[in-house]
Amino acid sequence: MSTNPYAPPTAEVADIAPRDTVPALWNPNAAANWSLLFSPVFGALLQMKNWIELGEPGKAATSKAWAIATAALIVVVSAATAMLPESKALDAGSRGIGLVLLIAWYTSNGRAQARYVKEKFGTAYPRRGWTRPLLIALGITVGIFFVVFAIAFGVGMAEH
Repeated sequence: MSTNPYAPPTAEVADIAPRDTVPALWNPNAAANWSLLFSPVFGALLQMKNWIELGEPGKAATSKAWAIATAALIVVVSAATAMLPESKALDAGSRGIGLVLLIAWYTSNGRAQARYVKEKFGTAYPRRGWTRPLLIALGITVGIFFVVFAIAFGVGMAEH
């Protein structure tokens, strides 16, 4: 087989993935922004799914650990607040814990995916839709409010 010495040069660019191999992802910055409303559990779980799609199981495990630890902390703080309703220190602290937790998650874990996706794909990657995850998060949030209301109502009725 002969090569044409007059053919234009060809280039091989190894660091840019072909269009068909780029996975569909949730925008990691948007996931972090939605975490302001739905807690870092939401962002960590979506970023975990993104890491799986990106073929990074170790980073996915780290995001999963953040989601589990954050959910556990939310449950512990909520239970403590319910058991000690008169504690002003706990009440003030529980408000700040959420913000501190969000900042800690974003700076130590959430921001890394935004950088990774930007460096690897820029803005040229297929986007996953937000309807399903947002409806699920909204449903869980409403469900939690109903459970908390039912518990508070039951405790209030028992005291009277």
